[in-house]
Amino acid sequence: MSYMNIQPVTLTGKYVRLEPISLAHVADLTPHAMDPGIWFFMPYGPIDTQERVRWWVEEMLRRQSAGNDLPFATIDLASGKAIGATRFMDIHRQDRNVEIGGSWLGVAHRRTAANTEAKYLQLTHAFETWGCIRVQIKTDVRNERSQRAIERLGAVKEGVIRKNMIMPDGYQRSSVYYSILDDEWPAIKARLEGILQAS
Repeated sequence: MSYMNIQPVTLTGKYVRLEPISLAHVADLTPHAMDPGIWFFMPYGPIDTQERVRWWVEEMLRRQSAGNDLPFATIDLASGKAIGATRFMDIHRQDRNVEIGGSWLGVAHRRTAANTEAKYLQLTHAFETWGCIRVQIKTDVRNERSQRAIERLGAVKEGVIRKNMIMPDGYQRSSVYYSILDDEWPAIKARLEGILQAS
């Protein structure tokens, strides 16, 4: 196994495909990104025009070029259109751990198989291709919807890191951290496969 060989990759499931994000996705992403609730808990400020969506995609590509992020557009296989995004971030090759974050979906696709399968594809890639021993997920302590979604995956809540991020509006955010470990992955994988088969 080639541990943590971080390269752009396309991950395909039954409901969604995760493909390397590009400016070609801006038009599809724009109508889904107009929900201010998506961005309230994220550190980018308002994303409320196509120009701001383009800026955000360019920012994701800048982070990828710096070597610390691997961003994806989430493609709905039924329509062939981008409906959101997710990424690997905070990549620690030497320690074989990574974070899944920056995940969002248009409102019509929330609480569907799209989020579950996207996380399933990312977790499978992290543990089975990269050989990760830990995958972390964090969210704003105020974002209870996100916390419930992370807990439904089977991730273990580790705790709250207090005032670890200053948001664009000056708010001093605290973050809830979760993780999945390599020896927990087989049981979580089976559980997620069961959820997806029932979808």
